[in-house]
Amino acid sequence: MNELRTRVAIVGAGPAGLLLGQLLTAAQIDTVVVERRSRTYVEQRVRAGVIEYGVANLIDDAGAGARMRAEGLVHHGVELRFDGSTHRVALSELTGGKTITVYGQQELVKDLIALREASGAPTLFDTAATALVDLNSPAPSVEVEGPSGALRITCDFVAGCDGSFGLAASSPPPGHVRRYERTYPFSWLGILAEAAPTTKELIYARHERGFALYSMRSPTLSRLYLGVSPTETLADWSDDRIWEELSVRLSTDDSPAVNVGPISERSITSMRSVVIEPMRYGRLLIAGDAAHIVPPTGAKGMNLALGDVRELAAALVSALVEGDERRLDDYSRRCLERVWRAEEFSNYMTEMLHPIDEDEFENAVQRTRLRQATSSPEAGTVFARNYCDLNSL
Repeated sequence: MNELRTRVAIVGAGPAGLLLGQLLTAAQIDTVVVERRSRTYVEQRVRAGVIEYGVANLIDDAGAGARMRAEGLVHHGVELRFDGSTHRVALSELTGGKTITVYGQQELVKDLIALREASGAPTLFDTAATALVDLNSPAPSVEVEGPSGALRITCDFVAGCDGSFGLAASSPPPGHVRRYERTYPFSWLGILAEAAPTTKELIYARHERGFALYSMRSPTLSRLYLGVSPTETLADWSDDRIWEELSVRLSTDDSPAVNVGPISERSITSMRSVVIEPMRYGRLLIAGDAAHIVPPTGAKGMNLALGDVRELAAALVSALVEGDERRLDDYSRRCLERVWRAEEFSNYMTEMLHPIDEDEFENAVQRTRLRQATSSPEAGTVFARNYCDLNSL
């Protein structure tokens, strides 16, 4: 087995792993990023697209924000639609001028990979981490298999940024972490369509036939979602059925018709919440989806992951440059306070916007929550702060 030595081995080349690598490279800390997928796959993987105000500033500070600022869509509000009418929540007015930026996760990944490539820091694509070894020793290692064969990467710390089904999340022995989990009784059917956005801001719709979300990725691409049963498959949903259902669920008396276009991507995603405590085991630090999952209703997944990275990078710099591990010792606690706030908000959004068959009490509660969020200045302010900049609260 070949050997390689670095300061921080980062498992996973998603937004969290790549941003961590960028921040540590800027601090002159050597890193190696390993990713089991190909570069092409990672750069084309469509996921989140809503970036919080403070997280967008973090991306700027990391030197990765130029294209996001030039091409991203800045939104000052969102719409909540229910009972046949639409209500705008003025995010900027309620948060002292803060905004959200719509910029696809895959575009941010491309930007971060380009920066890493320019720096000369190694990224090993098509390379699967097979074992995390000696995590309680001063020199843990990551064993990987790639195009050049087996490799052992010895390091000071391992950063697990490889998602909820990756190696990092399953590496701590039983009894060393606690897992909190909830599965929701619905899934999301998501599509990417070659259609100009019908609206300038995101629309969350609660309709008696189910949830719908109108989002966008560019002036020519729309990203739309439908709440569906967990038992349904893509084969159940023809293009015509998708567009018909979106039109019905998003319609109001005075709203324009939904723009229709070729569907280039589609997928069905289950809705679940997961939190792993603590987010550290020995010299292994986990971040992003490896540590927590939120339902996408609150647009918190990527934002939460990058918030972890902000804290983890600062803690690693303190430990490796200044020789002070106190912030690293406090990493999990500091992150989990924010993680549980995001879980609460995501749960609130999910349970408010998805009608429940044959549960009229719950449906009445949902409509009341929506009326409160759109009519009470105090409730609207709490909603706006959580949606726009939760990771900075």
